[in-house]
This record gives sequence, structure tokens and C-alpha cells, in this order.
Amino acid sequence: MDHSPGFLRIAEEARGRVREITVADAVAAVHDASARLIDVREDNEWSAGHAEGAEHIARGIIERDIERLAPEKNEALILYCGGGYRSALAADALQKMGYTNVASMAGGWRAWNESGGSVEE
Repeated sequence: MDHSPGFLRIAEEARGRVREITVADAVAAVHDASARLIDVREDNEWSAGHAEGAEHIARGIIERDIERLAPEKNEALILYCGGGYRSALAADALQKMGYTNVASMAGGWRAWNESGGSVEE
């Protein structure tokens, strides 16, 4: 997908403020239950397939619902989207809300699939 220059600019700024982790690190964290994996893609993207063990909280509502769904602000949360931009924006917003252990999975859903990560439909 081609992204607009303005979107890329704010996404890159957000990426500079958030911790990015690899797919391998995300898989390990989910496997040992040390973090929650959260898919921030749109509903139709989630329905088409998602990472095994992931929860869905779409980017459009994450700020509204996160405090109810993850009330402990030091809980480890790993966010992913299609390619890593929306998850960086979401992680940045959560940090501004006081979340201290949030990360964005570099490369997002595409990287997950390329690595052979387990998928649910």
C-alpha cells in the first residue's frame, strides 16, 4: 500500500518514540505468556487472518477501550498492524496515556507471515 507523505512522517516520528521488537521476540513473549499480542488492524483485516494468540483492538478504538481491557499500565503489550506504522502510532498514543511497557512489532502482519508465524482465521 502506498502511504501519503504526511502519514509516513507522523508514523516515523512515532517509531522514534516507541520500542520496536522483532517477530521472533514477539513470538517468544507470547509463548512464555510474558506479553499480550494485540492486533490493531481493522475488523476486516483481523477477520481475514491474524497471529495465533492475538487479541483484536482496532487502531480506531484502542485509546477508548485500552484502560478497560488492560488496566495495568505496566503490563507488557505488543502491538502489530499490517506493516508496523499503525502499531507504532498506537503504541505512541498508549505511552502518552501512561502505559510503560508497550512495543510495536516491526514489520507487522507481513513480517509475521514471512517468518512463518502461526495464523488463526
